[in-house]
Amino acid sequence: MIFNKDTAQKTAELLLQINAIKLNPKNPFTWASGWKSPIYCDNRITLSFPPIRNYIREEFSKSIEKQFGKPDVIAGVATGAIGIGMLVAEYMGLPFVYVRPEPKKHGRQNQIEGFLQKGQNVVVVEDLISTGNSSLMAVEALKEAGANVKGMVAIFTYGFDIATENFKKANVDLLTLSNYENLLELAVAKRYITEEEQETLKVWSKNPSTWNVESV
Repeated sequence: MIFNKDTAQKTAELLLQINAIKLNPKNPFTWASGWKSPIYCDNRITLSFPPIRNYIREEFSKSIEKQFGKPDVIAGVATGAIGIGMLVAEYMGLPFVYVRPEPKKHGRQNQIEGFLQKGQNVVVVEDLISTGNSSLMAVEALKEAGANVKGMVAIFTYGFDIATENFKKANVDLLTLSNYENLLELAVAKRYITEEEQETLKVWSKNPSTWNVESV
Protein backbone atom coordinates (compact mmCIF):
# COMPACT_ATOMS: atom_id res chain seq x y z
CA MET A 1 0.00 0.00 0.00
CA ILE A 2 1.02 3.65 -0.38
CA PHE A 3 1.77 5.95 2.58
CA ASN A 4 -0.85 8.50 1.48
CA LYS A 5 -2.28 9.97 -1.72
CA ASP A 6 -0.54 13.36 -1.45
CA THR A 7 2.86 11.74 -0.92
CA ALA A 8 2.21 9.34 -3.80
CA GLN A 9 1.39 12.17 -6.20
CA LYS A 10 4.28 14.40 -5.13
CA THR A 11 6.79 11.53 -5.24
CA ALA A 12 5.63 10.58 -8.74
CA GLU A 13 5.98 14.16 -9.95
CA LEU A 14 9.49 14.52 -8.51
CA LEU A 15 10.60 11.24 -10.13
CA LEU A 16 9.24 12.38 -13.50
CA GLN A 17 10.84 15.84 -13.20
CA ILE A 18 14.35 14.44 -12.83
CA ASN A 19 13.83 11.57 -15.32
CA ALA A 20 14.23 8.95 -12.61
CA ILE A 21 11.13 7.53 -14.28
CA LYS A 22 10.98 7.67 -18.07
CA LEU A 23 7.81 6.93 -20.02
CA ASN A 24 8.17 6.02 -23.70
CA PRO A 25 5.27 3.85 -24.94
CA LYS A 26 6.23 4.25 -28.61
CA ASN A 27 9.86 3.21 -28.22
CA PRO A 28 9.97 0.77 -25.29
CA PHE A 29 12.93 -0.09 -23.12
CA THR A 30 14.33 -3.61 -22.68
CA TRP A 31 14.81 -4.71 -19.09
CA ALA A 32 17.58 -7.05 -17.94
CA SER A 33 14.93 -9.78 -17.77
CA GLY A 34 14.29 -9.33 -21.49
CA TRP A 35 10.86 -7.80 -20.91
CA LYS A 36 9.85 -4.97 -23.26
CA SER A 37 8.63 -2.03 -21.22
CA PRO A 38 7.20 1.44 -21.94
CA ILE A 39 8.58 2.61 -18.59
CA TYR A 40 12.04 2.67 -17.05
CA CYS A 41 12.74 3.53 -13.44
CA ASP A 42 16.11 4.39 -11.88
CA ASN A 43 15.49 5.88 -8.45
CA ARG A 44 19.21 6.16 -7.67
CA ILE A 45 19.08 9.42 -9.62
CA THR A 46 17.27 10.95 -6.63
CA LEU A 47 20.54 10.86 -4.69
CA SER A 48 21.95 13.54 -7.01
CA PHE A 49 19.22 16.04 -6.07
CA PRO A 50 19.51 17.07 -2.39
CA PRO A 51 15.97 18.53 -1.98
CA ILE A 52 14.42 15.39 -3.50
CA ARG A 53 16.53 12.89 -1.60
CA ASN A 54 15.78 14.81 1.61
CA TYR A 55 12.06 14.69 0.85
CA ILE A 56 12.21 10.93 0.27
CA ARG A 57 14.33 10.42 3.39
CA GLU A 58 11.84 12.31 5.54
CA GLU A 59 8.74 10.67 4.04
CA PHE A 60 10.32 7.25 4.53
CA SER A 61 11.12 8.08 8.15
CA LYS A 62 7.56 9.26 8.87
CA SER A 63 6.02 6.23 7.19
CA ILE A 64 8.32 3.78 8.99
CA GLU A 65 7.50 5.20 12.43
CA LYS A 66 3.77 5.35 11.70
CA GLN A 67 3.47 1.88 10.16
CA PHE A 68 6.08 -0.17 12.01
CA GLY A 69 7.22 1.85 14.99
CA LYS A 70 10.87 2.84 15.41
CA PRO A 71 13.04 -0.20 14.58
CA ASP A 72 16.46 -1.05 15.96
CA VAL A 73 18.13 -1.13 12.55
CA ILE A 74 17.51 0.08 8.99
CA ALA A 75 18.60 -2.33 6.23
CA GLY A 76 19.15 -1.29 2.61
CA VAL A 77 18.95 -3.70 -0.30
CA ALA A 78 22.13 -3.59 -2.40
CA THR A 79 22.90 -1.81 -4.48
CA GLY A 80 20.01 0.47 -5.37
CA ALA A 81 18.83 1.22 -1.84
CA ILE A 82 22.14 1.55 -0.01
CA GLY A 83 22.30 5.32 -0.44
CA ILE A 84 18.73 6.19 0.51
CA GLY A 85 18.68 3.55 3.24
CA MET A 86 21.71 5.09 4.89
CA LEU A 87 20.12 8.56 4.68
CA VAL A 88 16.99 7.23 6.40
CA ALA A 89 19.05 5.56 9.13
CA GLU A 90 21.01 8.77 9.69
CA TYR A 91 17.83 10.86 9.86
CA MET A 92 16.25 8.45 12.36
CA GLY A 93 19.45 8.09 14.40
CA LEU A 94 19.60 4.34 13.78
CA PRO A 95 22.27 1.77 12.85
CA PHE A 96 22.45 0.77 9.19
CA VAL A 97 23.27 -2.48 7.41
CA TYR A 98 22.92 -3.51 3.80
CA VAL A 99 22.14 -6.84 2.22
CA ARG A 100 23.94 -8.25 -0.81
CA PRO A 101 22.12 -10.42 -3.38
CA GLU A 102 24.36 -13.31 -2.26
CA PRO A 103 27.27 -13.85 0.12
CA LYS A 104 30.70 -12.58 -0.92
CA LYS A 105 32.98 -15.19 -2.43
CA HIS A 106 35.98 -14.07 -0.35
CA GLY A 107 36.94 -12.72 3.07
CA ARG A 108 34.25 -13.31 5.70
CA GLN A 109 31.76 -14.20 2.95
CA ASN A 110 29.19 -11.80 4.35
CA GLN A 111 25.80 -11.31 2.78
CA ILE A 112 24.79 -8.73 5.38
CA GLU A 113 27.30 -5.91 5.77
CA GLY A 114 27.32 -4.07 9.09
CA PHE A 115 26.59 -4.96 12.70
CA LEU A 116 23.34 -6.86 13.27
CA GLN A 117 22.33 -8.75 16.41
CA LYS A 118 19.83 -11.59 16.65
CA GLY A 119 16.39 -10.45 17.73
CA GLN A 120 16.76 -6.85 16.54
CA ASN A 121 13.77 -5.24 14.83
CA VAL A 122 14.61 -4.30 11.25
CA VAL A 123 12.81 -2.30 8.55
CA VAL A 124 14.10 -2.89 5.04
CA VAL A 125 14.47 -0.01 2.56
CA GLU A 126 14.20 -0.68 -1.17
CA ASP A 127 14.25 1.70 -4.12
CA LEU A 128 11.97 -0.16 -6.53
CA ILE A 129 9.62 -3.15 -6.51
CA SER A 130 8.97 -5.10 -9.70
CA THR A 131 8.32 -8.80 -9.02
CA GLY A 132 9.63 -8.50 -5.46
CA ASN A 133 11.89 -11.54 -5.76
CA SER A 134 15.24 -9.83 -5.06
CA SER A 135 13.72 -7.72 -2.28
CA LEU A 136 12.31 -10.76 -0.53
CA MET A 137 15.64 -12.59 -0.85
CA ALA A 138 17.13 -9.78 1.24
CA VAL A 139 14.37 -10.21 3.81
CA GLU A 140 15.06 -13.94 3.96
CA ALA A 141 18.78 -13.33 4.52
CA LEU A 142 17.97 -11.00 7.42
CA LYS A 143 15.61 -13.54 8.96
CA GLU A 144 18.22 -16.27 8.64
CA ALA A 145 20.61 -13.98 10.54
CA GLY A 146 18.07 -13.81 13.37
CA ALA A 147 16.54 -10.40 12.62
CA ASN A 148 12.88 -9.63 13.28
CA VAL A 149 11.84 -8.02 9.98
CA LYS A 150 8.95 -5.63 10.68
CA GLY A 151 8.36 -4.80 7.02
CA MET A 152 9.68 -3.08 3.92
CA VAL A 153 9.38 0.42 2.47
CA ALA A 154 10.11 1.32 -1.16
CA ILE A 155 10.09 4.49 -3.22
CA PHE A 156 8.03 3.03 -6.07
CA THR A 157 6.25 -0.14 -7.12
CA TYR A 158 4.96 -1.20 -10.52
CA GLY A 159 2.08 -2.90 -8.73
CA PHE A 160 2.39 -6.22 -10.53
CA ASP A 161 0.07 -8.98 -9.33
CA ILE A 162 3.05 -11.32 -9.02
CA ALA A 163 4.69 -8.91 -6.52
CA THR A 164 1.50 -8.73 -4.45
CA GLU A 165 1.36 -12.52 -4.38
CA ASN A 166 5.05 -12.84 -3.49
CA PHE A 167 4.84 -10.43 -0.56
CA LYS A 168 1.64 -12.05 0.70
CA LYS A 169 3.20 -15.52 0.48
CA ALA A 170 6.28 -14.30 2.36
CA ASN A 171 4.06 -12.56 4.94
CA VAL A 172 5.97 -9.27 4.53
CA ASP A 173 4.21 -5.90 4.82
CA LEU A 174 5.16 -3.51 2.01
CA LEU A 175 4.64 0.26 2.12
CA THR A 176 5.57 2.47 -0.85
CA LEU A 177 5.78 6.22 -1.29
CA SER A 178 4.23 6.01 -4.77
CA ASN A 179 2.99 3.45 -7.27
CA TYR A 180 2.18 2.91 -10.92
CA GLU A 181 -1.47 3.93 -10.64
CA ASN A 182 -0.63 7.32 -9.11
CA LEU A 183 2.21 7.80 -11.58
CA LEU A 184 -0.08 7.42 -14.62
CA GLU A 185 -2.70 9.68 -13.10
CA LEU A 186 -0.11 12.39 -12.45
CA ALA A 187 1.62 11.91 -15.82
CA VAL A 188 -1.61 12.56 -17.73
CA ALA A 189 -2.58 15.53 -15.54
CA LYS A 190 0.84 17.14 -16.05
CA ARG A 191 0.92 16.21 -19.76
CA TYR A 192 3.95 13.96 -19.62
CA ILE A 193 1.83 11.49 -21.61
CA THR A 194 -1.47 11.53 -23.53
CA GLU A 195 -4.59 9.63 -22.48
CA GLU A 196 -3.93 7.23 -25.38
CA GLU A 197 -0.42 6.56 -24.09
CA GLN A 198 -1.88 6.07 -20.61
CA GLU A 199 -4.03 3.24 -21.99
CA THR A 200 -0.93 1.61 -23.52
CA LEU A 201 0.82 1.81 -20.17
CA LYS A 202 -2.20 0.27 -18.42
CA VAL A 203 -2.27 -2.64 -20.86
CA TRP A 204 1.45 -3.29 -20.32
CA SER A 205 1.10 -3.45 -16.53
CA LYS A 206 -1.50 -6.24 -16.77
CA ASN A 207 0.86 -8.63 -18.55
CA PRO A 208 4.37 -7.13 -18.73
CA SER A 209 6.24 -10.34 -19.52
CA THR A 210 4.46 -10.84 -22.87
CA TRP A 211 3.67 -7.23 -23.82
CA ASN A 212 4.81 -5.98 -27.22
CA VAL A 213 4.36 -2.45 -28.54
CA GLU A 214 3.37 -3.82 -31.95
CA SER A 215 0.34 -5.54 -30.42
CA VAL A 216 -1.05 -2.29 -29.02
